[in-house]
Amino acid sequence: MKIALLYALLAAVATVANIGSQDVVVRLYDGPLHLMASVVVGTGVGLVVKYVLDKRYIFRFQARDVAHDSRTFALYTVMGLLTTVIFWGFEFGFHWLYGTDEMRYMGGVIGLAIGYVTKYHLDKRYVFKAEAA
Repeated sequence: MKIALLYALLAAVATVANIGSQDVVVRLYDGPLHLMASVVVGTGVGLVVKYVLDKRYIFRFQARDVAHDSRTFALYTVMGLLTTVIFWGFEFGFHWLYGTDEMRYMGGVIGLAIGYVTKYHLDKRYVFKAEAA
C-alpha cells in the first residue's frame, strides 16, 4: 500500500509538470499548432519528470553508467507509447467534446491517471524488472 501511495503522489507531481508546461506553451504561443505544441511539450516534460522520480523512488534503480541509463530511459519511453495513446485520446477527446482548455486539461488528467497505472505495471515487468521493489 505504501508504494501505491508514493506512486500516486509522484504521478501527481508529473501530472502537474505535464499540464503546467502545456499551459505555459498555450500562454506563450498562439499559432496554428498551439494545441499540438502544448501537448507534445507537456508529454516530454512529464516523461522526464516521471522517469527521474520512478527510477529513484519507486524502483530504486541504479544505472551502471550513462549508456545503461540511456538504454533504460529508451525502454521506459517505448513502454510509454501505449500510455501516451491513452493520455492523448482522453485529452483530445475532451477537447473535441467540450472545446475548452480547462476540459482538455481535465481529459489530460484522467488520461494520465489511467496511463500511469498501466505504465507502472509495464515498467515493473519490463523496464525495471531486475531492480523492482
